[in-house]
Amino acid sequence: MNRSSSGLAAIAAAIALCACAHAPPGSTSGYKVGATYPLPGSGRWDLLAVDSTHHRVFISRSDRVQVMDTGDGHLAGTIDGTDGVHGIAIATGLGRGFATDGHASAVTEFDLGTLQRVRNIAVSGKSPDAVLFDTSSQRLFVFNARSNNASVIDPAAGEEVGTIAFDGNPELGAADGAGHVFVNIEDKGQLVDIDAGSMRILHTWTLDGCEEPTGLAIDIAHARLFSACQNRVMVVTDARDGRQVARVGIDEGPDGAVFDPQSQTTFVPNGKSGTLTVIHEDDPSHFHVVQTLPTQRSARTIGLDSATHRLYLPAAEFGPQPADPDARPDMVPDSFRVLAVW
Repeated sequence: MNRSSSGLAAIAAAIALCACAHAPPGSTSGYKVGATYPLPGSGRWDLLAVDSTHHRVFISRSDRVQVMDTGDGHLAGTIDGTDGVHGIAIATGLGRGFATDGHASAVTEFDLGTLQRVRNIAVSGKSPDAVLFDTSSQRLFVFNARSNNASVIDPAAGEEVGTIAFDGNPELGAADGAGHVFVNIEDKGQLVDIDAGSMRILHTWTLDGCEEPTGLAIDIAHARLFSACQNRVMVVTDARDGRQVARVGIDEGPDGAVFDPQSQTTFVPNGKSGTLTVIHEDDPSHFHVVQTLPTQRSARTIGLDSATHRLYLPAAEFGPQPADPDARPDMVPDSFRVLAVW
């Protein structure tokens, strides 16, 4: 491409991104924070998962998993002993859930019906973080933050059956249900395509224009991957060949993303801005922001109930920033809550 055509392409891309980023809040979709559910106890949080079958939300809370009933938001149970818990995966067909225990280098398996612990499964990786259950291989993929790899677990055997090394820190993953597992590599700005059966990396794609991707969602029907980036963009990638399809403006501090196939909508929670970016897929090549919903600062992770299409975002209030800019402010006691959006 010659210099003049490159410049025109860059200008066109910038105009498209600007238009997406400044779509009027609430212009078409009309989502709202419909309910706020306080949950008791101390402890920070990370990722969450929704069990649509049993009408529950599983939320990581430092050393335990809190289980919230989606009917009225009451605390339905607690799964204790998950030291340093980060991610939670739901395997509906197995009737099991799995929580990563970051401090113990293990995964806690529990019964979705009774909420009773079944067993702990050791992993060789350090600081297991995000986790997903792949229905095609019937395997659990655990992404280990401090060893830059993934542990692959056979839930039937209750043991690690392999590892996959990355050239950087893995964040959240997604699966297409047809043998591919994808994961963002945060510190490299990459997206990795894994063959779930052979446990081999098939492709490593650079996410141009994306800094520190965290949240990842997938539109399986149209083979589109949505990476939430820290430089206030969401990058859309073709899951078949790694081609970048689009960039869409979001707000600051995302740590999650979900896609609802019924409404053809991607949702990105922005914890630093205290907003939820609602992005509609007009067709597989065109996306636009239809709403920027005020939520609450710190609401950075998200879960989708596939049955009701409601969204759940944990949040809390925090005190002033300490003098050390790298230190975390204290969480205000009894301020933890889950926002329900519909």
